[in-house]
Amino acid sequence: MDTVLRGAREAYAKIEGRAAPFYGVASSLAMAIPLLVGSLTGHAAQGSVIALGAYLVTLRAPEGPYGARARNLAAATIVVATGATIGGYLSGHTWLAVAVVPPIVALGSAVGWIGPTAGLAVLLTAVRPRAEDVTFNGFLELLGGVLVCVLLLLPWPARRLRPLRTALSEAIDAVAEALDAVAEDVGAPDASALNAVDLTNPGLAAVARKPDWEERRRAAARALTAARTTYGLYRAGRGGQKEPTRPERLIEVLARIMQETVALRALVEAARRRPPERDWEMEVHVAITALAARLRLLAEATESTGQTPLGSVESAAIRRLGRQSEAIRRAGLAGDDDLVSAALIGQICRSIERIASSMESARRVIAGGLRMRLGPPRSIGAPDAASVWSRAGTAVRTRSPTFRQIMRVSVAVAVAMALAAALKLPHGHWMTITVMTSMRGTYNDTVEHLVQRVGGTAVGCAIAAVLLALTPGQIAATAVLFAFGLVAFTLRSVNFTHWAMFGTPLAMMLMDFSAPSDWTAAGERIGLTFAGAVLAVLAIRVLWPTGYAERLPVQLEHLLSVHADLVRATAAVVEDEHERLPHDKITAAEQATEAVTEARNRLAKERVPDAERIACLRAAAGAAARVRDQLIAVSQVPHEPEIDSGPVPEILNRVADHLEEAAATLDDPPGSDPEDGRSGPDQRLDQEFADLDRYLSRVTRRRRAEIEEGVERDVFTPLRQALMQLSGVRYTLRSLRGDATELIDSALDASRPGQPVADTSAR
Repeated sequence: MDTVLRGAREAYAKIEGRAAPFYGVASSLAMAIPLLVGSLTGHAAQGSVIALGAYLVTLRAPEGPYGARARNLAAATIVVATGATIGGYLSGHTWLAVAVVPPIVALGSAVGWIGPTAGLAVLLTAVRPRAEDVTFNGFLELLGGVLVCVLLLLPWPARRLRPLRTALSEAIDAVAEALDAVAEDVGAPDASALNAVDLTNPGLAAVARKPDWEERRRAAARALTAARTTYGLYRAGRGGQKEPTRPERLIEVLARIMQETVALRALVEAARRRPPERDWEMEVHVAITALAARLRLLAEATESTGQTPLGSVESAAIRRLGRQSEAIRRAGLAGDDDLVSAALIGQICRSIERIASSMESARRVIAGGLRMRLGPPRSIGAPDAASVWSRAGTAVRTRSPTFRQIMRVSVAVAVAMALAAALKLPHGHWMTITVMTSMRGTYNDTVEHLVQRVGGTAVGCAIAAVLLALTPGQIAATAVLFAFGLVAFTLRSVNFTHWAMFGTPLAMMLMDFSAPSDWTAAGERIGLTFAGAVLAVLAIRVLWPTGYAERLPVQLEHLLSVHADLVRATAAVVEDEHERLPHDKITAAEQATEAVTEARNRLAKERVPDAERIACLRAAAGAAARVRDQLIAVSQVPHEPEIDSGPVPEILNRVADHLEEAAATLDDPPGSDPEDGRSGPDQRLDQEFADLDRYLSRVTRRRRAEIEEGVERDVFTPLRQALMQLSGVRYTLRSLRGDATELIDSALDASRPGQPVADTSAR
């Protein structure tokens, strides 16, 4: 019982997003204006139909650039008008509606731009009294949708670039937080003891524990992807120009800063493995923290259109670090280790200087203004019918999780409508709406959503019954409806409970505006909502497993394959075949990891989670992220064509071989021995690492002899460059080897239920 109550409290208290006051005002006006005009002119019924159309279109809550919002709202308006017309013809034909609505709901679940709007429009129109002119009612709901479009898009000229500025600002902030995580790692003690303490207060945990690098790294990658996606939705791009636009330049600079941050963290980790002289740590910590602070100034200036100061160009912290690096470099000729440490500190200093230089580029872009020319919304080509049909056939043939969810929702909706029709329930559509809008892809998500809906609906129905009974007329009811619409749509993104609490009276008033209901109807709605919740829980438990576990072998095989490709691309960079890692390969590796993480999260939300498999998937995703970071770090080390990189390319290619062999193992039929794919590093890889150590020792001795012969330390020589390259990648390659092995072990264990799970805790 305590667990149930705790889950309910968490569901009601969860903060899911930020309030949207403009969205609330525009939505409320779109519904209140038709009701007010209809009441004053004696056409309250027609006004309620227009308001219902506005309500259904507003439910889409469009986001992103205004061009994307316009397309979304236009599609929703057409869907609502079409659905209202279909529902009008179904009005009075209860069993025909039972046959027609579930396929429409399935279509909306399968096609994103249709969504649940079509099913709601058909259902809510079908349960109303049949109109004399069905087509005219559809036209009235179309007018409501147009009114919503006008109000929500009204600030377009003044706020056209606001979504892009917000996305760019969030990306800059995310990169700054990644820098903070690197700074906290410099000189920080072992945090395992503190992390083992269960801190239930999120605020205390955030203060007491240092930032998690992998979490910040993923957040920055997602933010950069979101910024690229947002920019891609603007038509006002190059306009025939070959030069990139200012937003494009800023996004690319941020990507370079993030890649350099990844390399910086690897260098810091390598330097911390050297002898205990750590005089450099405080200076590095302060310099990185200063860089993060400068980035935050840029983020604020981006969102505030330049009203926030951009910060100074020079950094005293970076100058102090440069002096410290020079002192360390000049002091250390006592042995191999000291010389290698000096080379690492020098690379850390240069990495920080490169980040500062990239920040200065971002500063100039932002200072010049993120201007973009005006243009019509970007057109999106219609999807190829053959490819759509092919994807649909694949989903049906493989019984994908999406297909199973579509069928689960449509069957549950059909059962709910059939029960309402057979029992002749006067408000049976509330049960259907609960089923239609509450079912999620996992058991826990569905239960949480239903708890929020049932609790909010119970309170909202009671409020609606009181208000509908107390309001003396339609004018007063319109004012009350405006107030509830304002609160409901403003807080909708904060927590669904708020939406259910304030949106329920709103929907009840819209449906019963011409003929207000009483306490009996409110009680019926509460009971039908609870019945719909029971049906949804039964459907998610009884109708087919979700299928996420069945797809794991394919997802894990893809995860290993794309990381093997990334390793080989890194080897090509080291061999000077490519200047930098291809962005598409990094993105493919990140997307494959996110797919595995999403599968893990969904498995964790099942009624009886498989704890061992979830642990393996968590280990695999973490190892994959570290592998990517290490590869980016290796690729970021400056390379010169005339410098021999030693056995580094061979080591990388051999790691790629291991990943590819493990990926091939995942294609084996069930019953094969999972140990076949995790044979461990072979003698050839061991020999190559031994060759790397001998090569680095030889270069170090030759470099010391070169300095003793009188060569200036700052003069570029092949030996100096080779020492810098090898000292920076040796520790990274050894970490790469261990993380690649962990990735392979975890993937193989997670793909085979019932097999022994590899112990990854000791790695």
